[in-house]
Amino acid sequence: MSCPGKPRISAFPKCFMDQLCVDRTMTLFEWIEMAATLGVEGLEFYSGFLEDDERFLKDVRDALERHHLAMPMLCCSPDFTQPDPLRLQQEIDQEKRMIEITAFFGGRYCRVLSGQRRPELTREQGVAQVVRVIKNLLPFAQDHGVVLNMENHYKDNYWQFPEFAQKMDVYVEIVEQIDSPWFGVNFDPSNAILAGEDPLVLLDRVKHRIVTMHASDRYLKCGTIEDLRKEEDSVGYASRLSHGAVGKGMNDYDKIFSTLRSVGFDSWISIEDGLEGMDQLRESVGFIKSKIDRYYGQQN
Repeated sequence: MSCPGKPRISAFPKCFMDQLCVDRTMTLFEWIEMAATLGVEGLEFYSGFLEDDERFLKDVRDALERHHLAMPMLCCSPDFTQPDPLRLQQEIDQEKRMIEITAFFGGRYCRVLSGQRRPELTREQGVAQVVRVIKNLLPFAQDHGVVLNMENHYKDNYWQFPEFAQKMDVYVEIVEQIDSPWFGVNFDPSNAILAGEDPLVLLDRVKHRIVTMHASDRYLKCGTIEDLRKEEDSVGYASRLSHGAVGKGMNDYDKIFSTLRSVGFDSWISIEDGLEGMDQLRESVGFIKSKIDRYYGQQN
């Protein structure tokens, strides 16, 4: 059996989300210039960073090319549990546009989610709708050479309700119903912890479907996971939750990388870092590089 190549590292500016998406005190071009010093090979974008304007998109692509950076994955948050058919269609159309933009940047992966866990939505209804919508999107994704990667997600920064498929059994139920080379898993170990579950158990269940990974670490600034559950329906992330430097939180990255190596994973690992800026991002990049060197360093 041939050995896999090494995974590549991209960065996602979790620490600058509001600056890039809400108050616009940082431009995407400024982020690219800053990120070019991190020693990564790519930058994962979020749909909220972008303007759907031809000149803007071309200028962004040119900026990436100047720094020899890829845009491997576009992080989108489609809300496919929308009960209103018109609003659901808007979500589908938006995801299609993001697939087109992913292809424009030469990216390979475009994230999909299930949607928000609305109180009135039953599990059966939600699973059926999400599976139907994603399956219907696959021919469009294939036409653009883009793989849809579904994340085991906690909650979009700007959503009210947490992820419908936050729990492992719901997430796996959806993933197992979609069998296509144009669909796979974006594994985020921290999100499994926030669901009150063991990320290594989820990893074992989906390891052959993983096409990308978010490298993150989470910790609770105060309280417990159960306290966090009580705050899930507030808009955005609960205040007691924080992203930390990768390798200093609750995840066992040695076991994670050992499993990834065992299944030949050699795709993109995108670092989602904490809230303390570039020094913390650099620390996380160094940590992930050390794990890649340890588990993938010996190539035959």
